[in-house]
Amino acid sequence: MLAKVNSLAVYGIEAYRVEVEVDLSRGIPADVIVGLPGAAVRESRDRVRAAINNTGYFYPNKKITVNLAPADLKKEGPSFDLAIAVGLLLADGQLESQRVHDYAIVGELALDGSVRPVKGCLSMAVAARIASRTSIPWLPCPFR
Repeated sequence: MLAKVNSLAVYGIEAYRVEVEVDLSRGIPADVIVGLPGAAVRESRDRVRAAINNTGYFYPNKKITVNLAPADLKKEGPSFDLAIAVGLLLADGQLESQRVHDYAIVGELALDGSVRPVKGCLSMAVAARIASRTSIPWLPCPFR
């Protein structure tokens, strides 16, 4: 099953939208993150697994593919942890939300499931606010 969650990233001081796509499929259980992830983003699979298990949910025992779009921009930092976790739980049917697309989900997960702040939140909040006031559902990436 496929789930899509909106998130934000920062390039310099400008924030841009990142769509976190999570696909669960049958096969040998594995976790793959694509879309030019940095080292901290690749490490998020371990933080997300521990956080999900420590909050009473079940980490899916399936083949997991996470795509961070746009794929041509490098993603840095742990700010996608919460979006990946929400996407996993949505794709697995453990969470249901019709309004998840109305929000941008950003945050680093601690191993106990608590959410830590991330750098660039002010730029992200400004970009989300501008997007909510315009007819554009999300700001396109201005760095292409």
